[in-house]
Amino acid sequence: MSEQKKLLLIDGYSVAFRAFYGLHSQLERMKNRNGLHTNALYGIHNMLEVIVNKEQPTHALVAFDAGKTTFRHEYFEDYKGGRSTMPAEFAEQIPFIKDLLAGFGLQSYQLVNYEADDIIGTLSKQAEAEGYDVVILTGDRDLTQLASEKVRVDITKKGVSDLKEFTADSVMEEMGIEPKQIIDMKGLAGDASDNIPGVSNIGEKTALKLLKEYHSIEELYENIDGMKQSKRKENLINEKETAFLSKKLATIDIKAPIKIAVQDLDYTGMNMEKLISFYKEMDFQSHLNKLDTEEYMEQLAEEVEKIDYEYVKEIKPDMFKTDMALYIEMLGDNYHHSEIVSVGWGNDQKIYVAEPSTAFQSEIFKKWIESEEISKTLYDAKRTYVALNRKGAKPNGATFDILLASYLLTAEDSSSGDVADIANKHGYKGLSPDEVVYGKGKKKQVPENLELMRDHIAHKVRAIYSLSNQMNEQLVENEQENLLKEMEIPLAIVLAEMEIQGITVDAKRLEKMKAEFAETLNTIETRIYQEAGEEFNINSPKQLGIVLFEKMGYPVIKKTKTGYSTAQDVLEKLKDQAPIVEFILQYRQIAKIQSTYIEGLLKVINTETKRIHTRYLQTVARTGRLSSVDPNLQNIPVRLEEGRKIREAFIPRKEGWKIFASDYSQIELRVLAHISDDEHLKQAFIDEQDIHTSTAMRVFDLEDSSKVTANMRRDAKAVNFGIVYGISDYGLSQSLNITRKEAQEYIDTYFNRFPGVKSFIDDIIREAKDKGFVETLFHRRRYLPDINSRNFNLRTFAERTAMNTPIQGSAADILKVAMIDMAKRIKDEGMEATMLLQVHDELIFEAPEEEIPVLEKLVKEVMENAVELSVPLKVESSWGKSWYEAK
Repeated sequence: MSEQKKLLLIDGYSVAFRAFYGLHSQLERMKNRNGLHTNALYGIHNMLEVIVNKEQPTHALVAFDAGKTTFRHEYFEDYKGGRSTMPAEFAEQIPFIKDLLAGFGLQSYQLVNYEADDIIGTLSKQAEAEGYDVVILTGDRDLTQLASEKVRVDITKKGVSDLKEFTADSVMEEMGIEPKQIIDMKGLAGDASDNIPGVSNIGEKTALKLLKEYHSIEELYENIDGMKQSKRKENLINEKETAFLSKKLATIDIKAPIKIAVQDLDYTGMNMEKLISFYKEMDFQSHLNKLDTEEYMEQLAEEVEKIDYEYVKEIKPDMFKTDMALYIEMLGDNYHHSEIVSVGWGNDQKIYVAEPSTAFQSEIFKKWIESEEISKTLYDAKRTYVALNRKGAKPNGATFDILLASYLLTAEDSSSGDVADIANKHGYKGLSPDEVVYGKGKKKQVPENLELMRDHIAHKVRAIYSLSNQMNEQLVENEQENLLKEMEIPLAIVLAEMEIQGITVDAKRLEKMKAEFAETLNTIETRIYQEAGEEFNINSPKQLGIVLFEKMGYPVIKKTKTGYSTAQDVLEKLKDQAPIVEFILQYRQIAKIQSTYIEGLLKVINTETKRIHTRYLQTVARTGRLSSVDPNLQNIPVRLEEGRKIREAFIPRKEGWKIFASDYSQIELRVLAHISDDEHLKQAFIDEQDIHTSTAMRVFDLEDSSKVTANMRRDAKAVNFGIVYGISDYGLSQSLNITRKEAQEYIDTYFNRFPGVKSFIDDIIREAKDKGFVETLFHRRRYLPDINSRNFNLRTFAERTAMNTPIQGSAADILKVAMIDMAKRIKDEGMEATMLLQVHDELIFEAPEEEIPVLEKLVKEVMENAVELSVPLKVESSWGKSWYEAK
C-alpha cells in the first residue's frame, strides 16, 4: 500500500509576523553577535520544528507575498491601506527566514502581483483534487475559507506554537457557516486588518445572522426587496457595489498562474550543512548542540586523506626547528581544567605527535616552548598558554595564531574550538571535524583506536602550519598584520595571565547573601499571599495567571497555550493598577539574582585557589569586543542594589590590598566625535561638558543648561547611544515610550543639530558600498556583503552595521591597546598590582594599598594616552575593599 501523501503549506510572512510579536518581550535580549535581532527567527524555527515533526509531510512549501501591490489593488487602491510601516527590527530578520527554510529543506515561492494566500489556495485545491491531505499553517483566519474534508487550516493564536485547527466541520461548529461562506461574511462585515470596507454598521455577528438566512451575498440581494425596512436594508441597498467588491477582495484566487506544481514540492528532510551554518550565524547554540550530525560528519571525513607523521616516544633535539606549528589537544571547552590528551608539532617537512606525559616530562620540549627566539604558529594562543602554564611551562615565541588571524580576516565568530571550522572557512579541506573522531556532547571522548586520534592531531598540525602562510599574505594585503601581531596576540597573552590569576571571591559572603536573599524572598512571598488572599506557587505561570486574572479579576493582556501570559512585559503593563504585581516583579528579580548569580558563582569558585577563573572570548563579536564565559563576569547586574551587592564578594587576594576600578568615560561617544569630526560634539568633550545635557540643549534648542530637565537629558542620552548603536525609529520609540513619528523627529533633529555626524554616516555608508567593508581606526574590518543588496531589509541592516561598527570597534580596540600597555607598564615598574578583569569599558585591578596612588597615576597616564584622538579620553577611577566599594 502506497504512503498517503501530505502537503504542508505555510503562510510565510503571516507566521513570521506572529513570531516577532509573540516573542516581542525578548526583542532586545535576542540578538546574535552581530546585533541582528533574532526573536522572529527563533519563533519560526520552533514552529517549524514542531509542525514538521508532527505532520511528517511528504511535500511542503512556504509561500510569501511578492510585494505591497497585487491584482486586488487594481480594483481597490486602498486594499490593505493604513497598515503601519514594518519595524526595522522585524524587517532585518526577513531575509534570513529563507536561510532557515533552506536549512529545514523547505522550498519557498512567491508570485508577482499575487499574495501568499493565492499560492496556498491554488496548490491546496490542486493537491486536494489529487488525493493529498493538506495542512495549511497561518496566522490569518482568511485562509479558513479553504478548509474542507481534505484541507485543514491551523491558525496561530499566540506566538507560533499555540495552534487552533479548522476543518470544514469546526468552521461550521464555531461560526455556523461553511468555509466558502467566509468570503460572503467578509463582503458584508469587511475586514479592518486588510482595509476591506464591507457594508456600514454590519459587523461579524450581523453578517453571520444574515448568511444563516440567505446563505450568500448573491442570494441576499436577490431577496432584499422582501427584507423588512430598516437602516440596515438601506445601507445594504446603497452599498451593494461595496459589498460585492469586498467579497471579491476577500476571495482567495485558487487558479493563480503559479509556475510550480504539487509534484515539485517533495520534502526530503533537513539540509544539514545549511542548518548548521544558520545556527552558527544566529548563535542558536542550544539548537546546534541538539542536532544529530553523525551521518553528515562521516561524509566529510571520507574526503580526508592519510598523512605521514611520527609518533614520538622519546623526544630528541633534532625534532625542533624554528617556524613550526604547535597544537595542544583538549576535549573540554574550559582549558583551565580540561585534560590534555595529545600534543603535536611540525611543519611542511615533518610532523610529530606525542603523549602529554612524553612531551611535558622532556626538558628539550620545555626549552623549545619557552624560547623567545624560536617562532611558533599556534591555534588559539590564549588556550595554548593556559594549558602549558598548567604543566609548568611559560610559552614564548608565538608569532602567528590562525584562530585570531581567521577572526580578523573574516570578522566572523571563530570560537567553536574546532580547527576544521577555521580550515573550511579558508578553503583547506584536508581535515575531519572533531565530532568524527571524538563524538559529540556527553559522548565526546578519546577513541579506543588511539591511532585515529594521533592521525587527527597530525592533520591539525599540518593545517595550522599550511594556513599560516596563506593567512599572513592576506593580512599584509589588508594592512592587518600589525593588528594581529601587535594587538591580538599580545592581548591573548595578557588575557591568559588574567584568567590564570583569577579573582578572589569570598564564598562566606556569598553564602550570607544567599541566606539574606532567601529571607527577603520569604518576606515578599508573604506580601504576595496577603494581596492574593491565598497561597500558591509564585513560580508557576499557570497558577499566577489564575490568581491575577480569574480570582483577582485584573484585565487579561495576553494568553498562551497553557493559559494566561504572566511574562515581564505583561506584568509591567499591569503594575500601576495591581499592587501585587510590583511584589511579583521584585520577587522574580531577586530570585533570578539568587539562582543565577549567587548560587551560580558559588559553583564555579575554584576549590584550590578560592578564585573564579573566567574565560575571555576573543573571537566572537564582530566589533572586536571581548566577552566572558564560565562564568560571565561582564553580566553581573548593576540596575538593582541587590544585584550590585554581589560585587561585595569580589575582594583582593591579600589583607591590606584594594580592588581598583578604572572606567573609560563615554568612550564610544568620544570616538564618534573624533571619527565624525562634528565640531559641536567635539567641543562639548573638549570643554568637559556633560554630553547628554549638551545634546539636549542642541536638540531642544535651549541656551541655558539649567533649563534641561531630567526627562530631556534622558531622551538625549537615548538618542546619543541610539546613534552609536544604529537604533531605528521603532527601537527609540520603544526605549522612550513615544510614537515612532516622535522618535523619528528626535533622530532628524539630532542630525540637523550635529551635521558632522550625519555626514560621517552618509560617508561611511558610501564607502562601505564601494569597498564592501568598513574599518576601525586600527584597520579591523567588518565585511558587509549585503550593503549593495537589492533587498531593502538586508541593505538597511548592513547600512546600520556600517554606521556603528567603526565606533564600537574602535572603542574596543582602544581598550585592548590600554590593556596591553597597562600590563607592560605594571611589569616594567615592578609593581605587585595585577589586572584582574575587563568589563566592557572598565578594567579591574588589585593592588597593595600603598601602590594605589601610583596605580591611579599610571592608569590615567596609560589609558588616557592609549591613542591620540581629536577629543580627550577620560578615565574615572575608584577603589575599595571590594569590587562593590570600588564602584
